[in-house]
Amino acid sequence: MDTANVNREVKDKLFCYIFGNEKNKQWTLELFNAVNGSNYTDPNEITYTTIDDVIYVKRKNDVSFLISGYINLYEQQSTYNPNMPVRALIYAGMLFSAYIENNGLSLYSRKRLKLPTPKCICFYNGTDYQEERKVLKLSDSFEKESDIELSVLMLNINMGNNEELLNACKPLMNYSWFVEKVRTLSKEMGIKEAVDIAIDEMPESFVIKRFLRKNKSEVELLCITSFSERDEKCIHDEGFEEGVRGAVLIARELGQTKEQTISLVLKQYELVQEDAEKYVDKYWDGK
Repeated sequence: MDTANVNREVKDKLFCYIFGNEKNKQWTLELFNAVNGSNYTDPNEITYTTIDDVIYVKRKNDVSFLISGYINLYEQQSTYNPNMPVRALIYAGMLFSAYIENNGLSLYSRKRLKLPTPKCICFYNGTDYQEERKVLKLSDSFEKESDIELSVLMLNINMGNNEELLNACKPLMNYSWFVEKVRTLSKEMGIKEAVDIAIDEMPESFVIKRFLRKNKSEVELLCITSFSERDEKCIHDEGFEEGVRGAVLIARELGQTKEQTISLVLKQYELVQEDAEKYVDKYWDGK
């Protein structure tokens, strides 16, 4: 099977796997410093707050974390999405609600709450042309003048763009190089083969190479979803079942167990456990 032909509606998670991983806090810290021009040195200051889609069904952001009075909402997009501020508003509401509860605060106190300052960033690495930096505003989505405003800074992280940012964060530059390499190779071969070659050809000096090589199976699966040319759609859209079927067959071909495949389908397609098991059982034998 040519994995390059898999349905593209599965969510892109490679960025999250690299920068939202407890084992990679140093890289997350480097990304934060590069974006903000800061020089924090202790990765243990980071507390991940990424929304759990088990608690908030069908609502999961990419990467969010607390550090030094800031709550950072980082989203990665391979297609331009002008609705990022609306999504950020929803995510921020969930994150602040959890923060207030977890810290024993009260919305009804006579004392003003002190909350971490939100920073909303979207990292764009799609194939359509986009500016190096672009500010997306929530108010642009409202029909009339609004009392509410929220801004998302969209940064183009394709190679050749925002070079100062990429040079300041080597893991981000490595990630961008890898995505571009796989994207180029996948025009002539399956994604699995493209991933293997890209990892092998990645310079030894790249800090993420060892991580990608060690977790190659997971990276191969994640890269199946990394080159979407269409906006994400809800799970009931036409072609959903064909997408699940393709994901199941590819996971099996890559040597994943049935349990691992159920976990993948559960997370990527935002299904409940029972439905994920049903789909995997249905398509596991290639039917």
